[in-house]
Amino acid sequence: MNNPVIDLELIRRMPKTDLHCHLDGSLRLTTILDLAAEQGVTLPADTVEGLGKAIHMGELCDDLVDYLKAFDVTLSVLQDGWALERVAYELIADAHADGVRYIEIRYCPVLHLNKGMTGTQVVESVLAGMQRGRSEFGVDSGLIICGLRNIDPPTSLRLARLAVSFKDRGVVGFDLAGAEMDHPAKDHVEAFYLIRNNNIACTLHAGEAAGADSVHEAIHYCGAHRIGHGVRLVEDGSLLNYVNDHRIPIEICLKSNLQTRAVSDLRNHPLRLYYDAGMRLALSTDNRLITDTTVSDEYLLAAETFGFNFTELKRLCVQGFKSAFLPYREKKAMLAEITETLDSMGGSPVAQTDAQFESRRPQ
Repeated sequence: MNNPVIDLELIRRMPKTDLHCHLDGSLRLTTILDLAAEQGVTLPADTVEGLGKAIHMGELCDDLVDYLKAFDVTLSVLQDGWALERVAYELIADAHADGVRYIEIRYCPVLHLNKGMTGTQVVESVLAGMQRGRSEFGVDSGLIICGLRNIDPPTSLRLARLAVSFKDRGVVGFDLAGAEMDHPAKDHVEAFYLIRNNNIACTLHAGEAAGADSVHEAIHYCGAHRIGHGVRLVEDGSLLNYVNDHRIPIEICLKSNLQTRAVSDLRNHPLRLYYDAGMRLALSTDNRLITDTTVSDEYLLAAETFGFNFTELKRLCVQGFKSAFLPYREKKAMLAEITETLDSMGGSPVAQTDAQFESRRPQ
């Protein structure tokens, strides 16, 4: 079948995943203003345009640490359970409008305790919003609890225990986020031992602001089942081959990587190299608000910057679903459903393309 012309409308109709999406970086600007008014919170601006500028929405930052400053604004209005439930629900609604079929939302509960909520209440509030969104829009979702590199390891361990307490109740994984440089993942191994010992999946931010050694720590010290960003994995060919051979997915966030200067130019991003090497990839947003992006935007960037054709974009969709922290039976059923939808849209059949791709993957 011929490949159709790729545009944003076509991509939005493709069933997609978003496996790397931070709740506190993916609010609507109008919601921040509403929540601030209701809670008496003072913001750096009182208009949509001014607030977008204040959080450097879609603008180049000095580095990852500079990028993370925007979260001071979003977190200021996310200290009540009802606010967390609302933004989780709205994120599901926005994902649905973008053609996302499955989303994994991540955040760090200890950043939402300033007004007296417990960690359990914080998680329950977000899960309630996600469930309401699932019921209304049919978007399946899972929650990933984040530890933070720049917070002490005992806090990561407490967060890991919180994740374990919500296993099979909506939490599907554990992550380590935050400032990467000078905050090694190996300091948090006890949290990841607890997570893996309870048969919970884990992903780590690594190879974004620090080099390939950070990816090595994430995998070999913490047992990462996926890697967030992994841009600088390209610096270590041996480790890249290990990641490829063990089918460890990389969560790719193109626009975010440019905004944080993880890459100096989008054309220098290793996405195409990773794809051609046969790696398993999951295009994601990172922070829909702060980066001013959607999953569809990320797919369109891949097509326009790296020449991905429609058949290749379909395969990236499939890889996203394969990379999800879902039980095998659910994943298999979802893949069958989205494959049928993708094949009806044109391009080469997904099953044939995927089989050919896997067969040429370096062993």
